[in-house]
Amino acid sequence: MFEIVASRLPAVSLDPVLDPLRATAFTLFGAPTSRMEVIGFLTGALCVWLVARQNPWNWPIGMVNNVAFFALFITAGLYADAWLQVVYLGLAVFGWWRWLRGGDLGGALAVTRTSALEWRWLAVAGVAGTAALTWVLVVATDSTVPLWDALTTVLSLLATWGQARKKVECWWLWIAADVVYVPLYGYKDLWLTAILYVGFMALCVHGLRKWTADVRQPVAA
Repeated sequence: MFEIVASRLPAVSLDPVLDPLRATAFTLFGAPTSRMEVIGFLTGALCVWLVARQNPWNWPIGMVNNVAFFALFITAGLYADAWLQVVYLGLAVFGWWRWLRGGDLGGALAVTRTSALEWRWLAVAGVAGTAALTWVLVVATDSTVPLWDALTTVLSLLATWGQARKKVECWWLWIAADVVYVPLYGYKDLWLTAILYVGFMALCVHGLRKWTADVRQPVAA
């Protein structure tokens, strides 16, 4: 008979790393604003601005943003949004490669539109993903906003998929997510992040206009 013995290795705590980031930087609308929220604000604004300009450096900047927001959202009880940041890290690697080498002949990727078939699959994935994730949050967590946390997470994943493939319509998905994110973060007293997402909506409109102008026109027969 074999006996499984628990490891006696000391547990590794992230508190010494996270505590300085959780410290209050300033107070906004009566709510404390942490240093990691400030980092998320700065890197998030820079990331979206670079996306609108089709600059591939948005991806590594976005990775820094993901780490900051993971710590922030876990603390705020936005569990789906927190683990979404981990998924973002993987998608960032794919998106960075896709933008640089995913185009014709291995060159830079061009902006294109989402086809009708792709939209149908996105709709199915959106509804199914939101329903499934809402159920998980209700059953497995103490989330106070399971539906809205799930909805914004799924919209953000679909938008990131479109962004990695340089689909113009990804901006509409980002705008839809941001419309929900702003009051959600306000409800959680993440006011600096709520303000950031108001700015994101303005940048999304700019990105939508710029990418639409850059869409390749069909070549005449």
